[in-house]
Amino acid sequence: MLKYLLAGSALMLAMSSAPALATPQCDADNGGITLPKGFCAMVVANNLGAARHAAAAANGDLYVALRAENGSPGGAVALHDSKGDGHFDVEQKFASGSSTGIGFYNGYLYVAQPTQVIRFKMTPGQLVPAGQPEVVVSGFDPAREHNDKGLTFDGKGFFYVNVGSPSNACQVRDRMKGSPGQDPCPVLEKHSGIWKFDAGKLNQTQDNGTKIVTGLRQEPDVAWAHGAAYTVMNNRDSIDQLFPDHFTAEDNNDGPAEVMYRADPGSNFGWPYCYVDYRSGKILLAPEYGGDGKTVGRCASGVTPPVAAFPAHWAPVDVNFYDGKQFPAHYQGGAFIAFHGSWNRAPEERQGAVVFQPIGADGKASGKFEIFASGFNPGPVKTQADYSARPDGVAVAPDGSLYITDSEKGKVWWVFYRG
Repeated sequence: MLKYLLAGSALMLAMSSAPALATPQCDADNGGITLPKGFCAMVVANNLGAARHAAAAANGDLYVALRAENGSPGGAVALHDSKGDGHFDVEQKFASGSSTGIGFYNGYLYVAQPTQVIRFKMTPGQLVPAGQPEVVVSGFDPAREHNDKGLTFDGKGFFYVNVGSPSNACQVRDRMKGSPGQDPCPVLEKHSGIWKFDAGKLNQTQDNGTKIVTGLRQEPDVAWAHGAAYTVMNNRDSIDQLFPDHFTAEDNNDGPAEVMYRADPGSNFGWPYCYVDYRSGKILLAPEYGGDGKTVGRCASGVTPPVAAFPAHWAPVDVNFYDGKQFPAHYQGGAFIAFHGSWNRAPEERQGAVVFQPIGADGKASGKFEIFASGFNPGPVKTQADYSARPDGVAVAPDGSLYITDSEKGKVWWVFYRG
C-alpha cells in the first residue's frame, strides 16, 4: 500500500504527460507466463538490465531500480509510454550504483543502495530528475553478502529500510562444516533488522535511525500496510552440508521456510538462533546452537512467529500490498510477493514465481498463499545458468493493474484483469 507514497498533487504533474491509454491488448501467450483465469499480461519493456524493484508514478510512468553488474552502472531507469498502447517506448537511465528499493515521497524519488539511501527532486514536465541526488542516509556496512536494501514509507514522515545480515547463520567460520554459532551473535547490532528514519532529513547515518525489529537474515523487501512494516525473509542455506550428522538433503530442500513477518516494534524473529521448519510449522533451534531438526530449546519463547510461511529456498525479493480496484475484491489488502527462485536446491531448483498471500483487515494471513504468476522459465532449472527469467519486483499501477520486473533480461510484464 505505502511501499511508495505519492504525496501531493505536485508529484502527479512531475513526470512527462502520457496520452490517453487505449484498452491494452494482451500478448497471445501472456508474455510467456501463466496467470489465474481472467488475467492476462503483455511485455511492456525488455533488455533493461538487472531490473529490481519498481515504483509507478501517478501518470503511469514506471521507475525501475537496476543492479550494477556485467559492466552496467546500476542506478535506475524511467519508462514512459508515448503512444498510449501500453508499451514503454521511451527509456531514460539515470544515477549509478547498485540499487534495489525505489519509491516516491513528497515530490522526491528515493533509491536504496547497499550503503546508502539517496533521493532525487522530481521536476514537473521532466521524466528524469535533472539535479544531483541528495544523501538521506549513508554509512551502512559495505559487506557484500545480503546487503540489498528495500524501502517503504508510513505516510507519517518516516521511511523504513531493511539491513540484512552478512552471514548465513552467524557461525564462527561462516559456511564451514560443523562450525558453531557465535553466541551472542555480534552481527545483530548493526544488521538483521529494519531501521526507521526521518524521510525529510538529509545526511543521516544508521545511528540516527531506530532499529524497530531484530532477528532477520536476508530480507531485501519491506512494505507498509495495515499499520505496520512487513517483510518476507530468505531463510538459511546448506543445513545438510554444514551439519550432515543431523540433516539430509531433503531437510535442506524442504525444511527452512521462507517467512513473512509483520514488523511490529520490538519483535524478535529469532535469527540466527532459530528457524521455522516449513514441514512442521515449528520454530526450531538452529544446529549452530545445538539443534538437531527436532529440538526447540531456547526458541520456545521470545520469538515472534511469522504471518505466513512458504517453501524453502524460494528466495523472496519483493513484496507489495494491493490497494487497487482493477483486480477482484479477493485481492484487496493482500500481498504480492516476488520469489526469485533458488540456487542451492538439488537436483532441481525451485523456480521463481509471483505469489499472492491473502491478508485480512487485522493484518494477519486470511488464507494460504496462491501462485499468481509462474512459468517464467520454459523448462526445468538444474542450475542458475538455466534461468531465462527471474521475477524480482512487483508494483501496483495507478489503475490497479500490476507490473512484474525480471532481473535476468530486464523484462517488465503488465498484468491486468479481464474477467
